[in-house]
Amino acid sequence: MSTPLQFVILDDHPLVRRALWDNLTQQFADSRLSYAGASVRQAAAVIKEQGCDCAILDLDLGDGRSPVSNVEELHASGAPILVVSALGDPSLVRSTLVAGALGFISKQAEVELFTLAVQATIDGEQYMSPEIATALLQGEAAVELSERERTAMTLYASGLKMTSVARQMDVSVGTAQEYIKRVRAKYARSGNPLSTKTELYQQARSEGLLP
Repeated sequence: MSTPLQFVILDDHPLVRRALWDNLTQQFADSRLSYAGASVRQAAAVIKEQGCDCAILDLDLGDGRSPVSNVEELHASGAPILVVSALGDPSLVRSTLVAGALGFISKQAEVELFTLAVQATIDGEQYMSPEIATALLQGEAAVELSERERTAMTLYASGLKMTSVARQMDVSVGTAQEYIKRVRAKYARSGNPLSTKTELYQQARSEGLLP
């Protein structure tokens, strides 16, 4: 007797959760819904206790948290993650994949593609729907930041003064300024100069680093 597949569905709309689960039960008969809701923390707790074969995550949960933070927490629980979202900005897609998502498909994708994406996630393989892959190819060149650079950018773009950024990162003000300088230089080399704090904020939001 085979072990039932364990699924988690994270979306803030009950009707969407029901539709996703109906599709899953039609395609994966031997399955179990371990959690359905909009709390990443509750889902992560369930996953750590019961395991998970595929966690389906919407990026806009209305929880005030950044999409990347939600992906990172869910990934830390050990769940293979498939993002199913209406948000398809290339920077955000890249950020969620770097944060640990295995797949990313649009909510406008056909049911057949959804099934393929779920199976790929269960098998530990990466999957993107064609429109998402096209958006990535047409989007700006990816900018790779170190963890410290990304942290400094997020803190500074959120509105903190440089002294507060340095304090939270436990570094000197000069070091914090150097991180931001490196961030700006990397984006400038990619053809996307971020000269102002507002531009840093907008970029951080587009990449899911800020809600």
